[in-house]
Amino acid sequence: MKKFVVFVAVVIMVMWSMGTSFANQNNTGCGLGSIIFEGKDGLVSQVCAATFNGTFGNQTFAITSGTSNAEKPTSIWASKKLNTFVAENMDNLATDIAKGNGEYLSTLAVLMEVPEGQRVSFYSNLQSNFSHIYTSQNVSHEDVIKNIKTVVSSS
Repeated sequence: MKKFVVFVAVVIMVMWSMGTSFANQNNTGCGLGSIIFEGKDGLVSQVCAATFNGTFGNQTFAITSGTSNAEKPTSIWASKKLNTFVAENMDNLATDIAKGNGEYLSTLAVLMEVPEGQRVSFYSNLQSNFSHIYTSQNVSHEDVIKNIKTVVSSS
């Protein structure tokens, strides 16, 4: 029993000293635990924050929503905006792609984060590959997006 008490005391002392030696580190990521224990450096605080995040599952929500010290992943939201835009503007976008310019084509380039200096080439590329993008009258917006990405990546 005496050895156990000594062992526990040594472990506590080591953990305590590690807490001060890791000052100013935040290894807990994002989530409510990182907010509750914000400004509290040390191993014990970081373990508590990480445990809180893991136990309550709020870190996943934080990452997805861009809350609780997490940044919203832009590519997911950009894809959602792109999906919505193409779905709601299929005919207008087809017209602009066919003529190689227009407001809807410009918006598409912005949503796809095409640099301004490359947009004329982007428009021309889509125009010359119109039949590969709009493969039928009943093509879905998902297929149009996939086809556009295929055309862009192959050039």
